[in-house]
Amino acid sequence: MRAIVQRATGGPEVLRLEEVEDPVPGPGQVVVRLRAAALNRRDVYIRTGRYAGITLPLIPGSDGAGEVHAVGEGVTGVTVGQAVVIDPSLEWGDDPTRQGPKWRILGLPENGTYAQLVRVPAANVYPKPSSLSWEEAAAIPLAGLTAYRAIVTRGQVRPGEIVLITGAGGGVSTFVLSMAHHLGAHTMVISGSDEKLARAAALGAAAGFNYKTTDWVEAVRAASDGRGPDVVIDSVGGAQFNQVLDVVRPGGRVVSYGSTLGAVPDMVLRRIFWKHLDVRGSTMGTPADFAAMLRLFDEGQLRPAIDRVYPLAEAGAAQARLEEAAQFGKIVLATPGAPPAR
Repeated sequence: MRAIVQRATGGPEVLRLEEVEDPVPGPGQVVVRLRAAALNRRDVYIRTGRYAGITLPLIPGSDGAGEVHAVGEGVTGVTVGQAVVIDPSLEWGDDPTRQGPKWRILGLPENGTYAQLVRVPAANVYPKPSSLSWEEAAAIPLAGLTAYRAIVTRGQVRPGEIVLITGAGGGVSTFVLSMAHHLGAHTMVISGSDEKLARAAALGAAAGFNYKTTDWVEAVRAASDGRGPDVVIDSVGGAQFNQVLDVVRPGGRVVSYGSTLGAVPDMVLRRIFWKHLDVRGSTMGTPADFAAMLRLFDEGQLRPAIDRVYPLAEAGAAQARLEEAAQFGKIVLATPGAPPAR
């Protein structure tokens, strides 16, 4: 098969299209013939060596959708030719409140989805929502799962609550926005791009604020009757996190699922205890979270925001766009044809 192979850390040029051996399913596994794969910021971190314990060579990629190509011994309930989407959260464990010691994400250390074929546990493939294209289905897994757990499982967002979303335009944040709006929340977003704010409005954002040109903390307060939002879903961290703690209403909830701006310098703890804030962490999600997230798309009322589709051979250019934060929504790779199913 053809696949993007990373043999060193560095710039986008280290992602090269190569011919590699086809994966063979072991007991309890399936091989999926991928129709499309999608990018995540995690892929950039792996390419640039920002994670510890990176083993190379590696086929990157966590997100994918396609047809079952082959099934291993003992697999039931999955048939060759079935259209599926892959849950990249592997071996979460028995405790729904946190991931277990064997938990990992597809694409490191196992080979991932920047390929024609990928091998995954049979338990991690789910029927593809029929209303979605291959590119849309491939865009859902990691970002959709992360967004669902942050909003529903951890954030416990209720209809009518005011939800502020930081970093509008990223893959996960667009899912957070569309899901929260779909579930009846009053959504607000912040971004450094007026164009992204306008596109967020089309996804249901009731208000948007440019942090580069406005005092967004005061603007958010003013737009929420002076109280601040009930919930903030944050992906950026950094110095801005203190502003997040400042803007959320007393007794409110803050859910953190990322830190694209890095560590929080000089965190003001007084804001947490004096305001009785509930600060919650969230990472990926359980199989139950994934199944519940997919049901939102099975209903046919939600569609992922797709920024751009690249051919598999241009994975480096696709990652460069992601690294520049130029996208709005998910960046997708279209995979070329693979051998017939067996």
